[in-house]
Amino acid sequence: MIKYNLLCKDCAADFDSWFSSSAEFERIKKMNLLYCHYCNSQKIEKSLMAPNLLNTKKNKKNNKNEKYSKVKNKLKEYQRFIKNNFDYVGDNFTYEARSIHYNKKNNKKRIYGSASSKDIKELSDEGIETQMIPWINDSEN
Repeated sequence: MIKYNLLCKDCAADFDSWFSSSAEFERIKKMNLLYCHYCNSQKIEKSLMAPNLLNTKKNKKNNKNEKYSKVKNKLKEYQRFIKNNFDYVGDNFTYEARSIHYNKKNNKKRIYGSASSKDIKELSDEGIETQMIPWINDSEN
């Protein structure tokens, strides 16, 4: 089966139609059996069509899912590293970060926890270096 984009020369209507082959389209046209759906004119021509590429929406969706999975797996890898190498301080993150920053003897301590965007901005304004990463719970798909 082949799908053609057809154009009526009389009313400029644009429509699609399926044919078993290119030869079948030509045979039907020569027999004057091809009509415009809008004005019944027989002045129908094939118009330019974009080729149907292998990268269909389904493939694009699969590629998108693959990219999502790769990013998600990389984030989970970072999370494992953080959990194994940093101390969890929960909601006390901003307090602990300030303690470490202003108390120079604890400078080697590494922490992670929860903080709002506003808190992170305030820490940054104070010269305290922090990073935010998206945190994926194990229960999320």
